[in-house]
Amino acid sequence: MSVNEIVQAYAAAWLELAEDIRRELLARAWADDGTYTDPTRHLQGRDALNETIANFQQQRPSNRIVVTSGVDHHHDMIRFAWTWYGADGSTIMEGMDFGELASDGRLRRIVGFFGPLSAL
Repeated sequence: MSVNEIVQAYAAAWLELAEDIRRELLARAWADDGTYTDPTRHLQGRDALNETIANFQQQRPSNRIVVTSGVDHHHDMIRFAWTWYGADGSTIMEGMDFGELASDGRLRRIVGFFGPLSAL
């Protein structure tokens, strides 16, 4: 899979309500021991990420997190922007994820940042 396809599968997992399909998407996109870190959590492993996504969906029905930029890629590092939309379509938050690819091309690490960069 290309880097763009890996990121799209990862992003699709955040939207997928069916557990079996979400697990399949994560298996394609996420390394077995991958880590996810954002300002509110740090977790390791595909099962922990799947659980986090399921909890997000249960607590915020009809909310969506959507990739809103292209994927920049060099030296096994990536970055892309995303937007979190509420059930009514309003923007709740924007952010950017930085990641590292494993030797098999799947995501080894995602580090997410919320909101715009701070001013000087």
